[in-house]
Amino acid sequence: MSKKFYSFLLLLLLPLLLHAQQQPDTTSRQEAPIRNIDIENVDVLPSAVEIDGWLLLDKDIQTELDGAMHNLYNFKYDKAEKQFRSLRRRYPQHPMPYFLMGLTTWWKIMPNIAQTKQYDNLLFAYMDTAITYATRLYEADNKNYEACFFLAAAYGFDARLNGERHNWRRVTVSSKRALDYLEISKQANDLSPEFLCGQALINYYSVWLSETYKLLRPVLLFFPKGNQQLGVEQLRIVANNGFYAAPEAKYFLMKVLSEQKNSAREALAVAQQLHQTYPDNAYFERLYAMLCFNEGEFWECEKISKDILDKLNRGLPGYEGTSGRYATYFMGWIMQNKVRNLAKAKEYYQRCIVFAESTSETQSGFYLYANLNLAHLANGEKDVRRAKQYYAVIAERAERKSDMCREAQIYLKNN
Repeated sequence: MSKKFYSFLLLLLLPLLLHAQQQPDTTSRQEAPIRNIDIENVDVLPSAVEIDGWLLLDKDIQTELDGAMHNLYNFKYDKAEKQFRSLRRRYPQHPMPYFLMGLTTWWKIMPNIAQTKQYDNLLFAYMDTAITYATRLYEADNKNYEACFFLAAAYGFDARLNGERHNWRRVTVSSKRALDYLEISKQANDLSPEFLCGQALINYYSVWLSETYKLLRPVLLFFPKGNQQLGVEQLRIVANNGFYAAPEAKYFLMKVLSEQKNSAREALAVAQQLHQTYPDNAYFERLYAMLCFNEGEFWECEKISKDILDKLNRGLPGYEGTSGRYATYFMGWIMQNKVRNLAKAKEYYQRCIVFAESTSETQSGFYLYANLNLAHLANGEKDVRRAKQYYAVIAERAERKSDMCREAQIYLKNN
């Protein structure tokens, strides 16, 4: 199978990421009810499940971890880890504290996942430990859907990071196990919105993959049948009613809505809510800036971009070259096209190029368009030598059949 397929397979399999507290919905859309259980299709009714000892559904634990989960998503890692270690001291043989420590490690990697490799072994160790203790719980009671939740989630993270590192054998094994446990745990969907998140991703992305990559349809026959609209509604349910999984559901809901026609404004509202709730989450902030830019909210985009650059200069966790690349490109475009300050525009575009080169992201649109806009500005100033420098970069790095590559080739040929 191709690497591109595995990348999307990992997205499909990313199950039930334990995340922060419930936040109020910013949309007026009516919530859909959690699915009805058909007794004939379920081995055991939720009311018959023995949930004593399930930390996932323990309201006292949720109250205790409220601040910790917020700190995790607001990139206050030390504060979050302190509370998770406290949980581990009291429940040393439960998968939850190890999974949460692994989740914290994941978000240290996430803002610049291609370059941040120093935490890989630590994340794998935490997930392996969570798997060990969850397996013991499941072997003792095969109706322990909490154990299945952690097994699906831990294997999902293992698969996703191995996919980023191109360890395809590990990806295959972990993805299959994540799917198996996700299938079992869905019987507990009505016990808590937390269990619904993984099913929502399966419902949406199995259809999306089939429609987007028709060559994959024979392979997708082996996956659970999806329902794209149901997946979106399930994400809304988890986003509005979940505790641990709510931010992850909101993140995926934002991504899904941004890809759908006539849903971009709702995606922007979800992104705004994530940023307002976790203002120091570099990943959420740059996505919010991008959606503002795409939707023409340029003054909000300018404000957010300046905030990103300020936090980068102050060295806040997660604010590094990738965030800088986003923010400087947006600022360059706004200076060029809205403020009409061409000197500032050139300065920001040049900084964007430096950020992109520092993170080896020189095939990206921001890097190429920064060079293209600088070429246009130089050409407008009759600076042929400098324009040729920027066009040469585009001719070398852009897709051969792209408009910008053809433009660069024509300019270089004529000059």
